Amino acid sequence: MKTLVLVEHDGRAVRDATLSAVTAASRLGEVDLLVAGRGIEGVAQAAAKIAGVSTVFAADAESLAHQLPEALAPLVVALMATHDAFLAPATSEGRNVAPRVAALLDVAQISDVLSVEGERRFTRPIYAGAAVALVESADPKIVVTVRGTAFAKASREGGAGRIEPVEAAAAPAAPLSSFVSQALSDSSRPELTSAKVVVTGGRALGSAERFREVLEPLADRLKAAVGASRAAVDAGYAPNDYQVGQTGKVVAPEVYLAIGVSGAIQHLAGMKDSKVIVAINTDEEAPIFQIADIGLVADLFEAVPELTRKL
Repeated sequence: MKTLVLVEHDGRAVRDATLSAVTAASRLGEVDLLVAGRGIEGVAQAAAKIAGVSTVFAADAESLAHQLPEALAPLVVALMATHDAFLAPATSEGRNVAPRVAALLDVAQISDVLSVEGERRFTRPIYAGAAVALVESADPKIVVTVRGTAFAKASREGGAGRIEPVEAAAAPAAPLSSFVSQALSDSSRPELTSAKVVVTGGRALGSAERFREVLEPLADRLKAAVGASRAAVDAGYAPNDYQVGQTGKVVAPEVYLAIGVSGAIQHLAGMKDSKVIVAINTDEEAPIFQIADIGLVADLFEAVPELTRKL
């Protein structure tokens, strides 16, 4: 089985989520990669070095400069003529592209895959992660999104893939979408989905100012990424890209600190695979304590600053 993996990148480097997708793809058969964008020569060369990669298809075009899913999907479909499966990381980018590819191919999509059980058999979470389903595809082509925390990362070195340029489809006269602007947060902290330590705040922090005042000094001491519950994001305490949970990012760091987070099931679905979970909450009945390895029933506005000072 030949697989095609979408490479997520920022124009400079391959993101970690791609490496997990490569590991999943290698369990299906031969692995090819697709690098799309503008000025992506360096990314394509880095992708070719990933262990286990056969061919890197490099699509360099102005229409792909912002990697809009409406532009990427037709390119993927064209390459699927010679591939049996398409895999993308289960990130916001992958979740944007994969359904469009599946629709154009007229096949079902299997999302958030946790393991590869055979050429056409996979496991995926259901009921917000409360259960795991074994699913099998009967479609001629397979479209899958891969949960990065469930697979080891492929090595960035050791591969000797060849780079093959491909042409992007011509931009339609009346495009379905267009790039308007992009607002990126500039931070020296590690990326949320690949950080070894994550400090997450919930609605109990009360305001955006307190969210920053309480959590950021602790995160700086621990060299940690900062996350937020959906309730905190909806309340405006933190930006959308901080959200951890079923409708946000899925993380599995070595240490996860849940501060003022009640532990709603949709949040647990995004972090319960963390190696060590530490919870601080005033409510001793909060669901987060049911999965926490270390729990502290205390006022976070007193406990967190004291913890920061003692580190």
